[in-house]
Amino acid sequence: MEMTEKRNRATLQDIADRVGMTKMTVSRYMRNPESVAPGTRDKIAAVIEQLGYIQNRVPAMLSKASSKAIGIVLPSLSNQVFAHLVQGIERVTQAHGYDILITHAGYSEQAEEEKIASLLSYQVDGLILTETNHTPRTLQMLKTAAIPVVETMELPDTPIDMAVGLDHEQAAYDAVQAMINKGKTQIVYLAARLDTRTQLRRKGYERAMKEAGLTPRCVATEQHSSFSLGETLLNQTLARYPNCDGLFCTNDDLAVGALLACKEQGIGVPEALGIVGYNALDIGTVVSPRLTSVATPRELIGERSATLLIQALSGETITEKVHAVAHTITDGTSL
Repeated sequence: MEMTEKRNRATLQDIADRVGMTKMTVSRYMRNPESVAPGTRDKIAAVIEQLGYIQNRVPAMLSKASSKAIGIVLPSLSNQVFAHLVQGIERVTQAHGYDILITHAGYSEQAEEEKIASLLSYQVDGLILTETNHTPRTLQMLKTAAIPVVETMELPDTPIDMAVGLDHEQAAYDAVQAMINKGKTQIVYLAARLDTRTQLRRKGYERAMKEAGLTPRCVATEQHSSFSLGETLLNQTLARYPNCDGLFCTNDDLAVGALLACKEQGIGVPEALGIVGYNALDIGTVVSPRLTSVATPRELIGERSATLLIQALSGETITEKVHAVAHTITDGTSL
């Protein structure tokens, strides 16, 4: 969406005109839906949905001024990956006098919709999102708001506005190819949560395996990742596929958990079982053997995302809307 596009958010009067009622009735509904008749509630709710109405919590005298704030929606507050992303964002926003407002959606499209509505109600000047799948209402609200938006961490086929991310499928392909080059042929993919990025990595894993004439195998769960879950999935893998000689893990939590479990069970890493993680978190550098992992430049993604927003807010024409960042594979000793 171009910044030259006029901001034209729906007002209470717009809703009142659509439903053929007074603005006072709509205002009463907004404060307490139960205070109006059921039929009226349904009509107002339908128009609010249609218009993508965004409640404005900023005083009317300030509603046309810049908030000097950037909204960020994260899927997790405990994952180091997103802490690094925010550090990169803040390095740029602080230098340009912008504050950041952070909210948490827990990998839920519906929760993201609610959080974005809340951020927009505070008149944020731009948004940085960490997911690329959104509800229809989210898309409508963002269209109505007409502010710059950057989707991060992935490279969506049809970005809302701008995007800065990583080709997770190719990164996974490269990691598995490195395992195959080391002579590993019975490689199993360990997956958790099964979010979009986990599925993209699975595609890369399967492509590398099939191109090498090998059989893809996956041990997966919708549970949140943890070190203990890595041990659990390792044990499930060994029970199902006793000939397994390699583990490609969707993140370092699972990889480190599996590596520590191997050490406790006397399984040689990497001789008997090569292990590769994803994200190259600091913990991978202090375990023994050092974890081989896909390094994802989260702070760089954050810096570039914030820079694009600032440029858009400054009125610059953004010719390159999608930015791909490169991945690398660390020189750990677990492979």
